[in-house]
Amino acid sequence: MVIGFPCNQFGAQEPELGLEIKQNCLVRYGVTFPITEKIEVNGQNEHPVFNYVKKSLPGILGTEDIKWNFTKFLIDPDGTPRKRYAPTVEPADIEADIRASLRLN
Repeated sequence: MVIGFPCNQFGAQEPELGLEIKQNCLVRYGVTFPITEKIEVNGQNEHPVFNYVKKSLPGILGTEDIKWNFTKFLIDPDGTPRKRYAPTVEPADIEADIRASLRLN
């Protein structure tokens, strides 16, 4: 399952409210996966999900902070974080990793 977590911590690109964000994703991009309420992914108020995956899968040079929107994390069905992807990685490019992760369980 893909889940989108809107965040306004990157160049103030997501200033809308939760419902507006969901409508924008649906109309502009045809998103069919769940979109959560707007959260923080870095800092003192970061959502616990991101605290967990960032500690499990640090980025380049061991940094934990998410540097930009569209950073992606692959989590196994059992909840184990498997891989972190840069914002520039297209979702279609991680299909093989997703399929391999599903076969692990």
